[in-house]
Amino acid sequence: MDPFLNAAIEQAELGLKEGGIPIGSVLVIDNEIVGRGHNRRVQKGSAILHAEMDCLENAGRLTASDYAKSILYSTLSPCDMCSGTALLYKIPKIVIGENKTFQGPEDYVRSRGVEISIANDPRCIKLMEQFIRDFPQLWNEDIGV
Repeated sequence: MDPFLNAAIEQAELGLKEGGIPIGSVLVIDNEIVGRGHNRRVQKGSAILHAEMDCLENAGRLTASDYAKSILYSTLSPCDMCSGTALLYKIPKIVIGENKTFQGPEDYVRSRGVEISIANDPRCIKLMEQFIRDFPQLWNEDIGV
């Protein structure tokens, strides 16, 4: 098991325990987690605190050279907003826990030179499938439906 994906899953589980949406993310530089986050839109009443945004915010200000050697892990395929942020900061690789329940603009992100790795981790799939079944209205709000 990938310890960094495991850390992202721990973040997703934390978000669920807080009454939020179970999506987690970590930012890794030189095999060290420098930022952790989870979707906190519900908890903070936020329009933008997706897991990746929370993770990057928690990582703090980084240099362009830091981002250039980073890997962004997310339990779910990043949406347009989060993918755009990864592109803005030129994060070269994104590891996605699963893209079965939701798929962001992966082809576009690849076309911009980002390496995408999809784990299709059954834990990530189970978390999201259960959440979507239990809270479809909240899920649809999160993805802008």
